[in-house]
Amino acid sequence: MLRHLEIRDLLLIDHLSLEFQAGLNVLTGETGAGKSILLDALGFVLGWRGRADLVRQGADQGEVSAVFDLAEDHRVQAILTEAGLPTGPELILRRINTQDGRKTAWVNDRRASGEVLRALSECLVELHGQHDDRGLLDPRGHRALLDDFGAHGDDLAALAVLWRARSKAASAHKAALDDLEKIRAEEDFLRHAVAEFETLAPEAGEEDALDAKRRLMQGAERLREDVARLAATLSEQGAEGQTTDALTALAAGPSDRSEGALDGLGRFGTRQSGTGRGAADRGDFADRLVFNAHELKKPRDRLFALRALARKHGVLCDALPDVAGFAKSRLWRD
Repeated sequence: MLRHLEIRDLLLIDHLSLEFQAGLNVLTGETGAGKSILLDALGFVLGWRGRADLVRQGADQGEVSAVFDLAEDHRVQAILTEAGLPTGPELILRRINTQDGRKTAWVNDRRASGEVLRALSECLVELHGQHDDRGLLDPRGHRALLDDFGAHGDDLAALAVLWRARSKAASAHKAALDDLEKIRAEEDFLRHAVAEFETLAPEAGEEDALDAKRRLMQGAERLREDVARLAATLSEQGAEGQTTDALTALAAGPSDRSEGALDGLGRFGTRQSGTGRGAADRGDFADRLVFNAHELKKPRDRLFALRALARKHGVLCDALPDVAGFAKSRLWRD
């Protein structure tokens, strides 16, 4: 039974202490006297869900304490044991509500949750009002009445233990399935990563070698273009051809030229012949610089593939062989 109820700084109450006696206790009063506030306070300490603004204006927190006398075989004793709380002939409930809405509860001087309070309240208090007939429509009430009529208390307690064990096993099973899903996802990632490493087969120092080769081939291509352009300028279609045409025209000129002019034309023709040979040599050199464009594409593509794989794993290219070894060992170990 409820023996004592104490209220501090709750709603309109500054401090109120009520003592109850065995048998029928009656509180009467006109509308607005505060009877509902007492029920709100009792519901608050029992963990019932109610109004949020319970703290008296100007106070930092409100507090309600309730003391119940319990029989040795009262159902509350089993709830206390299950929750790991002290049992005994007396049950002391205390709950505090701060101005910012935080609630803290104690059961026999041990911290307890609102869920525990509500479980205790179901065995401690029955609240009846003018709309109690609606409770007859609650299936949970039907089940409780049938269980009480059939004296199934022990069976219900055993079933509750089994249900908690089942719930615990279900939670463990779900956690195991979640872990298995994570392991499978990691396995898929590792298999994909190992396949990429085996396909690419990266080597330490390969990035620098490939980059140097790519730059060399790109430089050779530009050099060939420059040499080819020079050779075309000095070819028969360019300067050499124009020089040859000019020399031919001069040689077909009047025959009464001085000996010095004829010697000059001869030396100029010799130089022009050397220019032609130089143009031919430069053309041959340009031809030797010819290479297959596919040969440039291969090191470039491999270099880009190595760098993309390194970015994917967040390492430098030189570290890829170590990452590949770690991925293989993790895959085969797991």
